Amino acid sequence: MEQNMDLLAGTGRKRKAKEEAHTGPAFFLDELNQDLLERVLSWLPASSFFRLSSVCKRWRSVATSETFHIACSQIPRREPWFLMVDHDLDQFIVFDTSERNWKSLNHQTHIPQSHSCKPIPVAASGGLVCYRMDSGNFLVFNLLTGSCRELPPGSLDGESQTLHAIAIDSSPTYPSSFKIILVLGKSPNLAFRIFDSTRSTWEDEVMLIQKGESSSESHIAGDEIIYFLSKAGDVVATNMQRSASKQYSSVLITENGEQVIYFLSESGTVVACNLAQKTFFEYPRFLPIYFEYSIDVVECKGEMLVVVLSEFLETASLRVWKFSKESQSWQQVAAMPPSMSHEFYGQKMDINCTGCQEMIFICASSSECSRHIMFNMAVDEWVELPKCYVAGKAKEFTAAISFEPRPEATV
Repeated sequence: MEQNMDLLAGTGRKRKAKEEAHTGPAFFLDELNQDLLERVLSWLPASSFFRLSSVCKRWRSVATSETFHIACSQIPRREPWFLMVDHDLDQFIVFDTSERNWKSLNHQTHIPQSHSCKPIPVAASGGLVCYRMDSGNFLVFNLLTGSCRELPPGSLDGESQTLHAIAIDSSPTYPSSFKIILVLGKSPNLAFRIFDSTRSTWEDEVMLIQKGESSSESHIAGDEIIYFLSKAGDVVATNMQRSASKQYSSVLITENGEQVIYFLSESGTVVACNLAQKTFFEYPRFLPIYFEYSIDVVECKGEMLVVVLSEFLETASLRVWKFSKESQSWQQVAAMPPSMSHEFYGQKMDINCTGCQEMIFICASSSECSRHIMFNMAVDEWVELPKCYVAGKAKEFTAAISFEPRPEATV
């Protein structure tokens, strides 16, 4: 019996030794010094930020550490999130491209509650999202941390009260500062105005000079609306009817060291405003003014692109276009597979799009349904996303706004 016990004990010791040799010595993050721990945690997916405070007291302190934010700012890029917009504006729902799923952020309590109307997201840059209130004032919000800042009002006088585009400029290199840029006025008297967060003031308006010959079809101000009959016999107006969050949407791109804002006029033409040269230019019209289509402008891989949904010859097509400066014309760079786009035929779909890095997110919606498609331009892949369900009910989103989830971005 004793020999058997010795054999069993020996077997146990041998098995334990093998297990230790196989697994190796245990490694604990708690053994790292604070600086190294913060560097390691800064590389975790952005969604992990929500769980830092629930791990332990030490990790909870990391979430608000200034040195941790500095470590996060060294990460060259984050996988984009897309903030979804619906008619209710009562929830913060995003699509996380790194984990390929929907997330509810539940930061409503951080938005000032004194306003009767719900703020509408209108622009984003880096880790910050800009909201516009019914009063015309702005809120800047970090959806990851929940921090929020209401900007001082900027009075607009006279013709300048016609607002065309809103953009926000926030760089990971300078996470503690941002700028809000407004394009306003009536063509040809356009101007821009900037809010500088470092000084917490609105700068004076800067007038823009029109570049190139004025087009006879130029309707930037949207004063003249033409009505015509579609093929189906419906009355169609030439001015664009956009969702509230996309009414002032724009694309801010740095080209040759100069910032350029692109936006759509109410008649559907693309307008470019060069802030450094203080000029603006209206691009040639995409399709004839009497042609029924849906259009949006996006930024992808550092370039301005245009997404167009149109119907022709008993089918629908969704294509991505780029303006060639050499030929001074629009050139197609991508197209949705016909088997996918044909499903839009006859649905009277309107598209609202946003881009980030090499991704383009497309919200196609009508009075009856909504669909969400993600296009990866790097690999030419079109994927329709699954429905987002909240309390057992599918959400119907009308638009999306892209941003990089960055905990270091401050307001």
